[in-house]
Amino acid sequence: RSLFEKLHLPHGKKGKTGVYSTSIDELNRLREYHPAIDKIIEYRALAKLDSTYALGLQDKIGEDGRIRTTFTQAMTNTGRLSSTEPNLQNIPVRSSDGGRIRECFIAPEGKVLVDADYSQIELRLLAAMSRDEVMTDAFIKGDDIHKRTAMKVFGTDMENVTPKQRAMAKTVNFSIIYGISEYGLSNDLQISFGEAKQLIEDYGKQFPGITGYLESLKAEGEKLGYVETLFGRRRELPELRSQNRNLKNFGYRVAMNTPIQGTAADIIKIAMNRVYRALKNELPGAKLVMQVHDELIVECDEKDGPAAQDILKREMEDAMELSVPLVADVHTGKNWLEAK
Repeated sequence: RSLFEKLHLPHGKKGKTGVYSTSIDELNRLREYHPAIDKIIEYRALAKLDSTYALGLQDKIGEDGRIRTTFTQAMTNTGRLSSTEPNLQNIPVRSSDGGRIRECFIAPEGKVLVDADYSQIELRLLAAMSRDEVMTDAFIKGDDIHKRTAMKVFGTDMENVTPKQRAMAKTVNFSIIYGISEYGLSNDLQISFGEAKQLIEDYGKQFPGITGYLESLKAEGEKLGYVETLFGRRRELPELRSQNRNLKNFGYRVAMNTPIQGTAADIIKIAMNRVYRALKNELPGAKLVMQVHDELIVECDEKDGPAAQDILKREMEDAMELSVPLVADVHTGKNWLEAK
């Protein structure tokens, strides 16, 4: 209320309670109008960290000092594992304050955590499944994929790509998988609707294999009523029979995303089985203790850290043979932040 009545900032729509919304989208819209907005956003982020993680996780610590989560196989539509009571898959990592929560997860005395993370697995799958020559070639050569995209979309040489152009290309790369609209991209990049529309069109011209593949997924989903991962796991799409435009558009986005994200989920489960068996045979003292979507964490004796790294990298990268290489980045540390 103070924002709109005392500071007279431009308000948006009223929520269900009859007061003007102060959602994160609204606050982001208001940032340019008053310096207090950034402080409110920062406060909310810290309050969330405090209540959900700093305080919330304390109640879940067992007598032996460990926190145990429950993994569920059939909770998500894409096939990813979900983690509940507590959810350990949403421990923040992008902000420095969020990273401090990961720092609290510490290996026992004499042990280390070995963390392996698939590098850009969804983009690699997009390149392989679409057979787009430009993106496939970039991954085979080991190019910086976001720089390569920026070079193609903005029509410049690799060495002349600016950090801003690379950041924009990165957003477009990941947004394309989720079937983002011109409106959504303009919001994400803080550019005009027309610029976002042009960016998506230019991307389509430079990566015709990708846009053609995504369109084929939409058509296939509409024709069959479902889409599948590379391993044949199916997701039904009743939304594509809906007369509601928003619901149908959601169905189209799901049709484009599920084969990619779902195949990534299948691959990590294959990798988990491979890692479990390899550790049992080669490093029986080591244990696979955590999975966070594209990331696996092993706890082992300090002396076994290098061997555990080798096993994780080998088993994850060999989980499936594609036209582009799967790459796992592996690090070791005494705590989760250090190992990440």
